[in-house]
Amino acid sequence: MSQLAAREPEVRSFEATVAAVDGREVTLDESHFYAESGGQPADRGTLGGVPVEDVQRRDGEIVHRLADPAAESGIAVGETVRGEIDDAFRTYCMRAHTASHLLYGAGREVLDDLGYGGFDIGERKVRVDFTTSTDVTDETLAELERLTNRAIWDSLAVSWEEISEAEARERDEIAFNTKTEEGVMSESDAVRVVTVEGFDWAACGGTHVGDTSEIGPVTVLDRSNPGEGLTRVEFAVGPTAIRRRADDVRSAREAARTLDVGVSELPEAAERVSQQVEELEADLADAKAELLDARLADLRERPVERDGGEWVVGTVSAFGPNEVADRARELASGETAANSPDAVVLVGSDGATFVVAATEGDPDAGDVVDEVTSEFGGGGGGSPTVAQGGGLDASPEEVVSYLRNR
Repeated sequence: MSQLAAREPEVRSFEATVAAVDGREVTLDESHFYAESGGQPADRGTLGGVPVEDVQRRDGEIVHRLADPAAESGIAVGETVRGEIDDAFRTYCMRAHTASHLLYGAGREVLDDLGYGGFDIGERKVRVDFTTSTDVTDETLAELERLTNRAIWDSLAVSWEEISEAEARERDEIAFNTKTEEGVMSESDAVRVVTVEGFDWAACGGTHVGDTSEIGPVTVLDRSNPGEGLTRVEFAVGPTAIRRRADDVRSAREAARTLDVGVSELPEAAERVSQQVEELEADLADAKAELLDARLADLRERPVERDGGEWVVGTVSAFGPNEVADRARELASGETAANSPDAVVLVGSDGATFVVAATEGDPDAGDVVDEVTSEFGGGGGGSPTVAQGGGLDASPEEVVSYLRNR
């Protein structure tokens, strides 16, 4: 049989006879506790005054796992006990579960090749997994949220019934999910179908509200792709949804004030700012390149005689080792000037002192870096023509002084 909790979700207090006891596990002749299944967590509450830690369905029975051994609490076979279901948590699960049906119903209107991949109710958010050929963009998420909340506002009736599996399978509008069909089938092979009036139909064994207006506000949080061709949409219900919506509105208004535009104008203003940032970054990159070229030209005028050759040695600032390496290689290879030096050795700081060496292979750039790291610590490597070292225990000026005076 389908769970009694799903058939009568409004029940929060009941009496039942203890059918079996095994340590902390208790089975009743009937129970209104919801056993974890299909993405909905088990109910919370007490049985005979003892906290219920978990509820599972096992071999057709509802098994309650208590916080303490049943015998210590006077719970014995044949005794009548009272079950008290945590009203706040049951109500949250009913609202969240029904909201997941509404989100799927909204998906019927905006997603192509829609299929149901499962769902899960968490403490602060709920997820629904879709299979769809539609790219779920930010605009799509906004429309899913709008349609879901509109269905809540419209106070649609929610009902459930058991019909034959054959009939259920023939009705194309009924959504099935093979991963979470536990609790859907009854012993007579009937299927429990939950209907949101004119909006959604699904084979489902969970607890639901009787009217969509009982759900309260829903806020879509995010989307992701968990694999297996699924698109996951996460949303919040109730207080969490209200807080998230308030945070989003607050952030939007702060951003609008900063940009001196209305909230509705934020997308266009953000696009303008993004373009300006790209332009400024390009200008900055050009300016840095010119600055580095000027610094190298200055060093080129003051070469150092070393090992029978002409070396360009000096410090560079405001550049990372990779930027410096590209320019050093071009200078050493003669790409940027005639009469290229035998070696270009540049030292800078990017959190820690680094050294870059570039040659045409003689001297070996790697040997130059090894010499520096042997003297000042750190490590590095590279090829005979370009090598880098980092983590040097000295200032760039100290390293350059060492290289110039060897």
